[in-house]
Parts: sequence; C-alpha cells; structure tokens
Amino acid sequence: MDRAERPQRVVGPEKQVEDVATFVEDRPKTLAEYDVGQRQLVDALTISIQAARARKEPLEHILFDGPPGLGKTTLAYIIANEMGVKLHQTSGPALERAGDLVGVLTNLERGQVLFIDEIHRLPSVVEEFLYPAMEAFRVDFVLDRGAYARTVTVPIKPFTLVGATTRVGLLTAPLRERFGIYHHLDFYTTEQLQQIVGGSAARLGVEIDLEGAREIAGRSRGTPRVAKRLLRRVRDYAVVKSDGRVGREIAGEALAALGVDELGLDEQDRRYLAAIITVYRGGPVGVNAVAATLNCEQDTLEDVVEPFLLKIGLIRRTQRGRETTEKAHAHLKASPNRADSLQREFRF
Repeated sequence: MDRAERPQRVVGPEKQVEDVATFVEDRPKTLAEYDVGQRQLVDALTISIQAARARKEPLEHILFDGPPGLGKTTLAYIIANEMGVKLHQTSGPALERAGDLVGVLTNLERGQVLFIDEIHRLPSVVEEFLYPAMEAFRVDFVLDRGAYARTVTVPIKPFTLVGATTRVGLLTAPLRERFGIYHHLDFYTTEQLQQIVGGSAARLGVEIDLEGAREIAGRSRGTPRVAKRLLRRVRDYAVVKSDGRVGREIAGEALAALGVDELGLDEQDRRYLAAIITVYRGGPVGVNAVAATLNCEQDTLEDVVEPFLLKIGLIRRTQRGRETTEKAHAHLKASPNRADSLQREFRF
C-alpha cells in the first residue's frame, strides 16, 4: 500500500476529521471541568486568569508544549471562555505570508485570544512580524527600498497569543522568550483517563461502568484524544452487538476488533517492534533503517510511533540506535533469538 493510501490509525495522536466533528459537544469548557490530570498547570492558569481579570488586562502570552492529543487546543478554548473573550484559531502552516498574519492581528479586539497551533512551523518572515505584535502591540511595515525606505507602524489592540507546539526544540529562541507563561503537557495515567472517559461518556449520553471506562483508558496510550476516539468506536460496537451499554467485556471485544491490544498498541506499533526484533535482532539500529524496512517516513516514526513506545519502556534510544527491551519481547512473545512466529505474521 502506498504511503498516501494508508488509513488513519485509530490510536494515532494526530487530529482526525471525526475528532474535529465532535470537538464542540465533547470538550470541557472551564478549568474546573478540565481538572483531570495536569494539576499544576490548572492551578497556575487559574491564578494567571484571575489576576488578569482583576486587573482588567489581557492575559500574558502562553506557550503549550507536549505530544499531540493532550488538550492544548482545548486549553486555548477554555482560556478564551474563562476570560470572556472570543478565540481566533489558525496554525503555523496556514500563515504563509506576512499579510496573512497582519490581517488576523488587525481584526483582533482588545483582550481577545489568538491561538496558533503548530507554531514551530511559522515561516521566518511571518515570525518576524509577530515579535513587535507580541511585545508592543504594533505591526511594522517597510515601504519602498534603499534610500526611500521608510517604516510605517500600525498599532493593534492588546491581545493574548496562545501557541501550541509538539516540538518546542524547533522554536527559535527569540519567539520562545516572548511568551510570559510556558507549560509542558505530559501523558495521562490510566486513572486520569478513566475519569476523562467517564466525563466524555456522560456528555455523549453513553452508558458506561467503571470497568468499561478503565478498559478503554488502559488502551488509550496516555492520550485523551485517543481515549475519546476509542470511546466512540466502542459505543458504536455496543449499539450493534449488545444493548448499547459499555462494560469491560464489550469494551475489550470492540478494541480487539479494532486491533488495539492491552497496552494500546496497534498494527503499526507491532510492525515497528517486530521489524527491530526479526530483521535487526533486537537492535541497535538506526531509525532511518527501520523506516526503510517499513516503507514509512522517518518523521512519522519519531513523532508518532516512538514517543509512546519509549514512554512505556518497549524500546530504548541509545547512541548506536534503537533497541527493543525485554518487556517488548514478552509482550510480543518473541525474542531476537526466537522470532519465527513474528516473521511469519509480519511481511516487511
């Protein structure tokens, strides 16, 4: 199958069409509703918002960093809602020219929130226009060239920029330093995801018990977006195969039918691990070699597949490359010395 034709992964952390379609009805609207996990972040944001409202000033610029699917976009909507202002949403790749950004900035009202997703992908020429806007709330234009060049300054209304990135290391230092508030989001625990699944089920009108919620949470890769997506798939399965109620047994059957195992791994994860075990005898091996074996892009492995496998200890990154661990061998019931069953199951 060609790369472009590969279906989207049900456990993929990247945003999918179905996630956008259900975003409005299935998202917390206040920090109190969001208060599952990220306790330190919520406490700090609460203080910042209350202080800004007391002073009747716009909130400081905020940068959120973390793996995809952990709630950075949701937090931007919550901040705007808590401040009682409108949110304007765009993304780094969408702002191709300086004029695109200037048009957005000049239309902002006082105190409104501008949310830029994937802010690390802003073109450099656009980023330079953002500096004076963040610092002094103005946009500087240079007209003409050479001896006739002159700068025209256009004031804009004070606003709050909320930036989100999955790769904070790619942000330039000048841009990163202009954010007054910075928060890192990390993967959620199973217990926290269980609460999120329960709350999401209530908002969607799904009848689910604690064991069913825990079964979904345990296979959600520490990511709320994945947990909510799996809940919707399990809900559909329960309606067709049962009476619509979600318990542990129905949840397990539905997720097994989707190819999601007890650790939350799907076929792409298992193929990745199997390639290292069978082809490269457990490693170490460079990620570019694994990508070539799987006919997959290296960036996809580094940004989408590996973070969770590293988090739960199925692989190690060493100076010489990637290695599978004993935990991975036990989970796949194979080792570099006895991998015949994996070789038969996966064709590389």
